Amino acid sequence: MIARTAVFAAAALMLAPLAAPHFAHAQPKDQYTYRCTGADGKRHYGQTLPQACLGRPIELINKQGLVVKRIDHEGEEKARIAKEAEAEKQRDAEAAAKDAQRRHRALLATYSSEKEIEDARARDLREHQRQVREVEGRVDALKKRQQQFQSELALFKGAEGDGPTRLKQEIVNANIDLKAQLTLLDAKKKDALAINARYDEDRKRYAEAIAAKQGRR
Repeated sequence: MIARTAVFAAAALMLAPLAAPHFAHAQPKDQYTYRCTGADGKRHYGQTLPQACLGRPIELINKQGLVVKRIDHEGEEKARIAKEAEAEKQRDAEAAAKDAQRRHRALLATYSSEKEIEDARARDLREHQRQVREVEGRVDALKKRQQQFQSELALFKGAEGDGPTRLKQEIVNANIDLKAQLTLLDAKKKDALAINARYDEDRKRYAEAIAAKQGRR
């Protein structure tokens, strides 16, 4: 009987360290103390959460003065937001890389050399110049019409009403049309800059696409 009791005692001593952590967590809440460093830089303690600890990292201390838990909701939230931001940044980078690959494939399918890019530029610039000359022709024609109308109107100078209403309306219409064509001509001349910029960009991206293709080999 004495031997059996000794065995049970020895077993209890061996199991005690294993049971200690579970016992610590099972302790009543009022056996813990809250501790934090407030915004004022001072340490604050309390059996209930001190007002100064709201929104601050908190430590939960047992009666032995050991920290059994750390709570930092704000830090955890910042970490979560930072992690999500990093994941979003990674997704954007992957999307940009896929978009670049797509544009590279499209460019290589459109042009077989930089010479083809320059040939396309020259064709577009020739067409642009044709359109500019066309608008310039309409401007010249409208200016001639204006001169003609002014000459006709001069014949009625001093007459009652200073000329027919129809002729005056024709002059007004010619002025409106001329203003519209001059605005269009100004826009057309600026288009040359946009054409050159587009082909400059195509040439740059074509070189990048060739380099990327060679790098994958």
